[in-house]
Amino acid sequence: MMCLRPRKIHRFVVLSFIWLMPTLGTAQEAPDHCMPFAGERLLFSVGWEFINAGTADMRIETDAAGYRVISHGTSNKFLDVFHKVRDTITSVGTCQNGKLQSSEFNVEQHEGHYHSSKQVRFLWQKNKATHTQNGKTDSYDVEAGHLNAIDAFFRVRKMDLQPGMNMRIPIFDSRKKYELLVEVQKRVKLRAPWGKSVDCLIIVPKLKTKGIFSSKGTVKLWLTDDARHIPLKMTAKVKIGRIVARLQKYSQQ
Repeated sequence: MMCLRPRKIHRFVVLSFIWLMPTLGTAQEAPDHCMPFAGERLLFSVGWEFINAGTADMRIETDAAGYRVISHGTSNKFLDVFHKVRDTITSVGTCQNGKLQSSEFNVEQHEGHYHSSKQVRFLWQKNKATHTQNGKTDSYDVEAGHLNAIDAFFRVRKMDLQPGMNMRIPIFDSRKKYELLVEVQKRVKLRAPWGKSVDCLIIVPKLKTKGIFSSKGTVKLWLTDDARHIPLKMTAKVKIGRIVARLQKYSQQ
């Protein structure tokens, strides 16, 4: 069962989207907020080919100061016997001139006997970013406007997407700063969890950081072809087969 690589499966869902304090409110409290997806809750089943490994859920919250995207990865009862996974990834950001600006990216991993904590701080006012892991902090030159991988996904969701589009988004991920190329491919039909087939756009982010699979792997996302661009499905090719995540439940408060 170790071939399922549960840590990589959860990271795939979150960063592919994938490729998300004080008490936080909903979108109604900040109608002009740069994060229009406040109140969303998404639940995905995640597995390797036809084998279910667990679930990943995501929720988005906002207040007047900014936004927060929280994701949990949980292995199922069967996989718990071999390698129990309870991961949490949190992205925190603010609005600058109506645009997303990452400020924090935190990863808490509890997987079998392995435990890890990683924090990334985007000090955009100083054009810097820090990466802290295992008690060691490193500093990098990262200009304002750079996003973490989760926030980059939400920036894509906000765009008026059309087949044939290519866009570049500045990101800082896994200690690397680069422009993420995102391709918008063809329209297809896909069944949604609310029971009907809907038009979707296939989105392909060209990630340069490994993290979940070899850099030669291909990530694809199926987003609804409407204003919300809800992710219905995500896949990533790996050395043997592919990892698949499918949306099971969607709601917005």
